[in-house]
Amino acid sequence: MHEMSIAVEVCRMAEAHVGRDRLANVIEVGLDVGCDAGVEVDNLEFCLEALLSNPPFGRAKPIVEQLPGDVLRMTYLELDE
Repeated sequence: MHEMSIAVEVCRMAEAHVGRDRLANVIEVGLDVGCDAGVEVDNLEFCLEALLSNPPFGRAKPIVEQLPGDVLRMTYLELDE
């Protein structure tokens, strides 16, 4: 299941952007996933929900937008300041 490795990488990128000490403030993680990206969106959402609902995050939710093409990217991080 490569969706878990994608979810882990998304969490790593979030940490790189906001810093480990602010991960608990992340409330949304936005992703674009193309229908030709080779990703099972339901599985990716499940993996992200599992990782983002536990420390060091705790309450973040994945927001996945499905698009045409083979795009796969993190689009935004929303923080509760």
